[in-house]
Amino acid sequence: MDSAKNDSAKHAANPNYSRENKAAVDLPNEQWKKILPEDVYYVARMKGTERPWTSPFETSKEVGTYYCAVCGNALFRSDTKFESGCGWPSFYEPISKGSIIYLPDHTLGMERTEVECGRCKSHLGHVFNDGPPPTGLRYCINGVVLDFEKAKEAEKKYQEKGKS
Repeated sequence: MDSAKNDSAKHAANPNYSRENKAAVDLPNEQWKKILPEDVYYVARMKGTERPWTSPFETSKEVGTYYCAVCGNALFRSDTKFESGCGWPSFYEPISKGSIIYLPDHTLGMERTEVECGRCKSHLGHVFNDGPPPTGLRYCINGVVLDFEKAKEAEKKYQEKGKS
């Protein structure tokens, strides 16, 4: 899941996926449906939810960065990830203020705050006020809409870019 080769193959049908481009991506769901895997489309564009405890990211202790699986936007650093016991990967802080959009969510008779990707407006999950210090927040994120890159791999890519 975290190798550059796997990411390239996984995102080959999606010309909007980029970890370098920060421009907003605004496509109709009909286009997203053609280029995203079915499970990613369901959660990201239809505001679905994956079953709890099904994401390998839920228990991952790897060091690196989590990205939006739809557009490649950087979302969370692994050092902000914590074990919440909720069944989904949880973080206490996004990578930047612009990486996440916050929306009121009144579905299912609940008062919640939905979080979307700041670049492509894909549904990621929800944020709750029951997280650990220093923020007290718990970003409960569907693992299917996350990509991950190990810190060592990112460092290697960075060094290779510097040589060219």
